[in-house]
Amino acid sequence: MIITRIYKILTVVNNTFMEMITEILLVVLAFILLIIGIIGSVVPMLPGPPLSFLGLMVMKWSGHGNFSPFFLWLWAGIVVAVTVMDYTLPAFMAKKFGGSKAASIGSVIGLIIGIFVYPPWGMLLGPFLGALIGELIHNNRDGAKAFKVALGAFLAFIVGSGAKLITTSLILFFAIRALIN
Repeated sequence: MIITRIYKILTVVNNTFMEMITEILLVVLAFILLIIGIIGSVVPMLPGPPLSFLGLMVMKWSGHGNFSPFFLWLWAGIVVAVTVMDYTLPAFMAKKFGGSKAASIGSVIGLIIGIFVYPPWGMLLGPFLGALIGELIHNNRDGAKAFKVALGAFLAFIVGSGAKLITTSLILFFAIRALIN
């Protein structure tokens, strides 16, 4: 009888301890995803908003995020919209500013090279220079047009990164608020 009671007590203590460890690990994982999401707002190879949303979901699963289904569906929609906008905006802006496909490709290549060659300024200058070079390769006779297209690619990067940064920062804010409450 005494051994059975001790076993039951140890089982309850062990289960409670394991639940606590699981909660802590889930919260840590959530914040790792949230931080990587913010970094992904400016680094093109990381899907920032989807990672931040995944962090929000992990926060909910940890038991510390008392988010309503409406709140989660709203943020899912915002994340999808921002992600789609981020992928379509450079092509739209390049066309809006009269650019070619070479300018769009050059903008992406410039961004990737800029990240590694001259961080963090390369992330700003890379898309501009890449689009400029791409448009000059496509149409080397019109330098003014190439500059205009490069400016459009630069604006697309700034708007896209800004929208992603605002989205991921707000998601982080709600996760911190949920943890504190």
